[in-house]
Amino acid sequence: MSHDAIIGLYERHAHAFDRDRGPSLPEQHWLDRFVALVPSGGTVLDVGCGMGEPMAAYVIGLGFTVTGGDASPAMIAMCRARFAAHEWLVGDMRALAIGRPFDGVLAWDSLFHLQADDQRAMFARCAAHARPGAPLLFTSGTSAGEAIGEYCGELLHHASLAPDEYAALLAAHGFAVREHKESDPDCGGHMVWLATRDAVGADYSRT
Repeated sequence: MSHDAIIGLYERHAHAFDRDRGPSLPEQHWLDRFVALVPSGGTVLDVGCGMGEPMAAYVIGLGFTVTGGDASPAMIAMCRARFAAHEWLVGDMRALAIGRPFDGVLAWDSLFHLQADDQRAMFARCAAHARPGAPLLFTSGTSAGEAIGEYCGELLHHASLAPDEYAALLAAHGFAVREHKESDPDCGGHMVWLATRDAVGADYSRT
């Protein structure tokens, strides 16, 4: 299943996804860890931001400036209507090139919609948009492979690399893993990664 097909699915069902996602924020404990590593009032890049709620909304509410990108124009229109003071960009994450670094990079439930090679390429793009010391928070599957789910009666592709390959890609692009949870039941069983760019002496912990 091509990523273009996934983009089309989210565009067609943007308002349904907004309704179904709702305001609950089981990811808050990870967002709190993430923003604790971002300077007060700093800038956050949200890769695959969707409609901006609830995750970007939470970050904005804590006083950070968010730039969000998503390939769905309908979702970005919601972001612009809800948070007009922030920057919202329509674009495919595979071509991410904003041209400036950020104090934190968030890619929650977005990279895993990409094919394996496209996921590998995203680590260079994330690194190019992260200032030294900036945290990167993202989710992945728990093992290498592909899975096909369903949303609104349409097929929805997910893919994952092996955990060891994610760790190697992070290290190769100057990120040190700070926390890594193999399967978080509060976040749909996803593997969660929190790393920092060019960090020295960071702890690698599996919780």
